[in-house]
Amino acid sequence: MDRLQLRWLLFLLLLLGVSVGLTTAKGIVVIPLKDIGSIFFSQLPWLSSHVDPRMEAIVLHIRLPRVLVAALVGGGLGLSGAVMQALFRNGLADPGILGVSSGGALGAVIALSFGFASEHIFFLPGMAFLGSLAAVSLVYLLASQRGAMPLSVLLLSGLAVSALLSALTSLLLSLTRNLFLLRETLFWLMGGLEGRGWEHLRIIAIPVCVASLLLLAFSRELNILISSGEESARTLGIHTKRLTQILLVLTSLITGAVVSVSGVIGFVGLVVPHVMRLILGPDHRVLLQGSFIGGAIFLVWSDYFTRTLFPLEEVRLGIVTSFVGVPFFLYLLHRERRSLGW
Repeated sequence: MDRLQLRWLLFLLLLLGVSVGLTTAKGIVVIPLKDIGSIFFSQLPWLSSHVDPRMEAIVLHIRLPRVLVAALVGGGLGLSGAVMQALFRNGLADPGILGVSSGGALGAVIALSFGFASEHIFFLPGMAFLGSLAAVSLVYLLASQRGAMPLSVLLLSGLAVSALLSALTSLLLSLTRNLFLLRETLFWLMGGLEGRGWEHLRIIAIPVCVASLLLLAFSRELNILISSGEESARTLGIHTKRLTQILLVLTSLITGAVVSVSGVIGFVGLVVPHVMRLILGPDHRVLLQGSFIGGAIFLVWSDYFTRTLFPLEEVRLGIVTSFVGVPFFLYLLHRERRSLGW
């Protein structure tokens, strides 16, 4: 890591901290930043500060946990997208496009429909993880052709798996007679963070943070895989098949965990790694860290716009990210077609 990359990472960390503070302060009720600081300091046992109880409740019980959940969800999706693009050696790879998010959604809907989610707090993310893992494994098997993954085959495999899993999800929803559960699940499938609190943060904090740290440990292997290919990586002592399995499990764990809390939020894992690659370069020792921080910043501000642009009728977060991601995806697809001479 050179000095310029280090400065960029420090700047991104600072920007993330500022983003969390500003989005916590801004909303229908605007809370001055100095009051935000007073509320934070008042939680320290050795400091006392007089704060308005109403503002304290808004910050600590409504906005701050939601902003932190958005940061973890965005960071996890951004990092997962960067790893998938390296693993599949394709810039169009993304948890949503490859059906991983749809698999997590199906697992979560199964947990909700059959009442598993009410048995234990970790049943919902656990089922979402299994669904994500099954989806990405199926795409990998369908798209892999003698170690290579052509762009067209990868996209078609992801599309087919997503369509199948979405159909199964729709089937489960059509058989649900609980109208409240049906309405909540449909809104959840569109992606959103309204009503998310500290309990949701506790659900995803451990799996996302632990899996992210483990993914960062494979930065060197990803660099070799990208620069040399599978055959050369094997000659350098890298067990590529085992590496692929480990990375798929870890990215599925992150995707399943965040989907169980936020629903399906697309294109974060597609857009953010490309932007970070332009800023930080292709070295995955830096790129993975930048993708996590950049994804957190992107989703924190996306969620802020969902709750402030139309405060009386909140826009779904998945819609906002799709408006950003779809044009970006079409641009990347057009660029890939031109490079291949299609």
